[in-house]
Amino acid sequence: MTTTLDPIDPDEAYDMYLTDRKPDVATSTLYAHRSRLGHFLRWCDETGIETIADLTGRDLHAYRLWRRDDGDLNRVTEKTQMDTLRVFIRWCEQLGFAPTDLHLAVQSPTLEPEDNVRTQMLDAERAEAILEYLGCYEYASFNHVVLTLFWHCGLRIGALHTLDVDDYDPTSRSLEVHHRPESETPLKNKGGGERHLALANDTCAILDDWLANRRPAVTDAFGREPLCASPHGRSHKTNLRKVVYMWTRPCVVTGECPHGRTIDDCDAAGSTKPYACPSSVSPHAIRRGAITHWLKSEWPDHAVSDRANVSREVLEVHYDQRSESEKMEQRRQYLDTI
Repeated sequence: MTTTLDPIDPDEAYDMYLTDRKPDVATSTLYAHRSRLGHFLRWCDETGIETIADLTGRDLHAYRLWRRDDGDLNRVTEKTQMDTLRVFIRWCEQLGFAPTDLHLAVQSPTLEPEDNVRTQMLDAERAEAILEYLGCYEYASFNHVVLTLFWHCGLRIGALHTLDVDDYDPTSRSLEVHHRPESETPLKNKGGGERHLALANDTCAILDDWLANRRPAVTDAFGREPLCASPHGRSHKTNLRKVVYMWTRPCVVTGECPHGRTIDDCDAAGSTKPYACPSSVSPHAIRRGAITHWLKSEWPDHAVSDRANVSREVLEVHYDQRSESEKMEQRRQYLDTI
């Protein structure tokens, strides 16, 4: 018996899929799926695919080759894009838009363990140099607060973005991280990402002076008082990310370029393309560096896991940048107990 498929066009199926997934996934996940599947829509348009029902296994293989040539993808990116397409095609099957088991034709590369591990991080020496410079020349400024919280708390950018003034308790010297999707500040791990963070005295002093003297007296669109506030309200994640790129350029702190560039002529040295500096890093690289620093400082794994809101398995694979010899020397202290 032949099943008649609903001849829905790719754009409509794409819109329906994103609407269907929205209540169940984090905003960042929805954005990633929207971006990855956008390439598939572009390919459908260029190749004349008018309905999802027209797709064949040969088409999906052709798309993979087209995407590989079109985007010059590394293996990790190719896998994430093809895996997302497979999920989308399987969803289409369930609604009668695509032939049964078509998703099995979506192939993606098999990764070796080392393929999916990113090693870029801000090391402790550079982090402390940046914070020392800010403490001297921009004490308790917006930039100082942002970099301090990223480094000393190991926060994801979403966690920093969600913080309100009331989340900081100077008496207990702590921060509370809350999942607030109803007011557009969700956490990556939703309610599972909520936690209390103890703060060092120096960090509290910076926050106290920021709140007392330099924080703009603003609220966001929901009437909340963001801790990391700009004159216009809650600072956007894009701005928080830009602060990190700007201040992790070596020339900002040292006045010298380790890449042999002339600073006055370097595009990355300006305010528009700080990410173009080979030494600048993302907020996640600060998080990775902070976690590695805690581990090297002999924090117990469970304490690092709880503070950074990351499982011990993920901690070991994706964040722990200690060498095997460093791990060995840290284990040496336990020999006397054997």
